[in-house]
Amino acid sequence: MRRASLLGLLLILSGCAAVPAPYMARDEAVVLLPAADGQPGALTVVHGGRSETLSTPYATASVQQEGRLQTGTSTAEQVRATYGAALDAQPPRPVKFRLYFLGNSEELTDESKAELAKVLPALASYPAPEIVVVGHTDRVGTVEYNDALSLRRAERLRTELVQIGIARERIQVAGRGEREPLVPTEDEVAEPRNRRVEVTVR
Repeated sequence: MRRASLLGLLLILSGCAAVPAPYMARDEAVVLLPAADGQPGALTVVHGGRSETLSTPYATASVQQEGRLQTGTSTAEQVRATYGAALDAQPPRPVKFRLYFLGNSEELTDESKAELAKVLPALASYPAPEIVVVGHTDRVGTVEYNDALSLRRAERLRTELVQIGIARERIQVAGRGEREPLVPTEDEVAEPRNRRVEVTVR
């Protein structure tokens, strides 16, 4: 949540949250914005003993002069026309890249080498980008081996990003091994989609 005090608006990105009464000033409005990925979200607004949950894009809640909590709906056009300055002041939303590796290797697939070239332009809109690189493996090999391999994959990506001009101190790395597969499999099953790193830029 980021309060746009000049406009008297609290713009809420789609998610799950609650706005308790002490934070709801009179003549204050809440608008639930759609998430960038299209996933549904919800927001509960509480005021004066009344609770209202907003769960559709551009649903609104406002505290009237007399302290009443009133709900309604708006449109993308109405929100842009009224609160365009507040929307424009929001920081860029995080972007994610998923890159894949050859089996039992720290070598990117050819397709992912091409995808890596898209990361640098994505940073242009971030004045001080922070990057998180998380490595993953499939379930071939021991848990200990895959923990180490996933971290090496993340570190390999950090090296690639540094080579294209990103400051090393802005890149965090971690390895999750085989614990968070995109495609659940039995043990010792090779699954190319699980051999990956996920890069988040924010």
